Amino acid sequence: MNGDVSVYELKEATAGLVEPINRLLRQLSSSPHPFTVDSLEAIVNSANSHLFIAEVDGAVSGMLTLCDYLAPTGRKMWIEDVVVDEVARGRSVGRLLVNTAIEYAKNIGPGTLMLTSRPSREAANALYRSCGFVFKETNNYKMDV
Repeated sequence: MNGDVSVYELKEATAGLVEPINRLLRQLSSSPHPFTVDSLEAIVNSANSHLFIAEVDGAVSGMLTLCDYLAPTGRKMWIEDVVVDEVARGRSVGRLLVNTAIEYAKNIGPGTLMLTSRPSREAANALYRSCGFVFKETNNYKMDV
């Protein structure tokens, strides 16, 4: 990998992306759900989900999902599932993904852009702070439905 990095919003689901996305998901989570072409099509066809793919020298090397919705307290946007392939780390791929999502969110309209990150992900947390995110003391709850 020489370092030609590009980031784009995925507009069309293709079967060739399923394996690279599953590879990234295995690096993000110890128990990822199986990702299929149908899963990819659902994201691409959703007006509220924007999947950004990073490529290094033409190979899928990272991804990020930006989700947005309206609430009575205003527009909310969440960055989800940020992952950079372990062989591409240290090449500013994550920074490019996050900055692309920030600019995209600004173009959606005024609102609040949020994300969560485990405290153990020190490099990721440092990246988010350096991109302008501020730590918010809060409880984060989860329920599978």
